[in-house]
Amino acid sequence: MEKQSRKMGDYSSSRALSAFFALDDDANVCNGTKLAFENQLCADLEVPAPQAGGNVTNGYIGALEVDVVPNTLPFYQSSMCPVNVHWHLGSEHYSYGQFDENGDGPHGNIPRPEWAARTLTEDKHEELQAGFRCHHYNAADPKFTTTYDWKHCKGMDIGETYEVHWPHSASGACGTVNQYQTPHYDGIFCKLDMDTFSTLAAQDIANAIGVQSQVFTVVNDESYFYPDMMRGMIVDEKMGMGQDVAFYTGSTTGDTRSNEVCSMYTPVTWQVDRKCHLISASSFDKLCYDMKLQRDDMSNDLHPHGSRELVSDDLVANNQARKALR
Repeated sequence: MEKQSRKMGDYSSSRALSAFFALDDDANVCNGTKLAFENQLCADLEVPAPQAGGNVTNGYIGALEVDVVPNTLPFYQSSMCPVNVHWHLGSEHYSYGQFDENGDGPHGNIPRPEWAARTLTEDKHEELQAGFRCHHYNAADPKFTTTYDWKHCKGMDIGETYEVHWPHSASGACGTVNQYQTPHYDGIFCKLDMDTFSTLAAQDIANAIGVQSQVFTVVNDESYFYPDMMRGMIVDEKMGMGQDVAFYTGSTTGDTRSNEVCSMYTPVTWQVDRKCHLISASSFDKLCYDMKLQRDDMSNDLHPHGSRELVSDDLVANNQARKALR
């Protein structure tokens, strides 16, 4: 029999024909399991709900007193697994000297005025609310400016900063074909109904639901290729990745929330790499390719999402911790 070979991207036709993907929505046990908690006006909350993304600069402590502590273990040690991956234009978190108002990119940066007001940045495909930029960008260096032929990701730019989020949950369909979900809420709440959720204390939630976050500047340079961004934060001591991590409890993010409109998906543990790293465009394109091959349709996460404005001190929990992930 003639040996066949495939290149990355050739499997899309196989996916379209596969009985594995032709199953109805009932086969995806996580479909529609999102628990609905509507955004609320922050000022209307009797008890403030800790929010994200906040300042993660070393030494920073939020001003909101809480009695919950973040989960500082690697998430897999708490029976949690990644249930989604998505990313935001610019960084939602703020780490002075790494991703802040002094960074740069092909579309510039945002200022840090009296309260870190974000501006709208025009993307090739849509208008997104942008976050802060890293300090790596150099317009004279071709790896930050040379065009890349994107095959799988959409709306991406060479030289731009993106904050990648890996939501994790102990109630996900861990180790099964339904592990990765879009929207990520379906993955988080896959095995957790409202009746059970209502019995959980705040600390129970922070121990069992969390998000890993890592910020990258995208370059056209294969020496920065990493083949498996699907699995979670890149942790590598030699490369200095995942070695200076901020831990705190907060909320889900995104540009539908602000310092006036709070997310009620809280408190969840955040594990945020304080450093900005270079990553090849091909790493992201490989990630998008992997996302396309999941049973659930992840097409709504193949492009950058808008960034939430930096959360004000009074909405950031005062429980920051710092360590390396192992």
